[in-house]
Amino acid sequence: MDTVGTLLREKGSSVLTTPAEATVLQAVEAMCAHKIGAVLVERDGAPAGIFSERDVMSRVILTRKDPSTTKVADVMTRELVCIEPGTAAAEAMAIMTQRRCRHLPVVNEGKVVGMISIGDLVRWASRNQEFEIRMLTDYISGKYPA
Repeated sequence: MDTVGTLLREKGSSVLTTPAEATVLQAVEAMCAHKIGAVLVERDGAPAGIFSERDVMSRVILTRKDPSTTKVADVMTRELVCIEPGTAAAEAMAIMTQRRCRHLPVVNEGKVVGMISIGDLVRWASRNQEFEIRMLTDYISGKYPA
């Protein structure tokens, strides 16, 4: 059973953060520079929320706020859903589906140790399906003794 911790070891555990006082424009510039869809928002060194592409679209663009003056704290998603490194990858995918989110901070003993995205989990699922298909094909073609 693959865990979120296993996925983090493969992908890396760096997490891009932004201060809550940063402007939306500053956060979007950082997200684009790193080619990521969300940043963890910090206030006083602790996670305060998450700011994602979806927040930009629904809380900035649609409400016609100025990205150069609007603070991330005013438009971020405040309800953080976090998981632990020992969480099964399939469970993380179920949480994302149920909560309709695309990024989950990974927390161990109160510290953020990584971030998992839906893309990370899709790659994991695809890799597992390829392995199962290969094993079944080998079995059917007689490469394994019965």
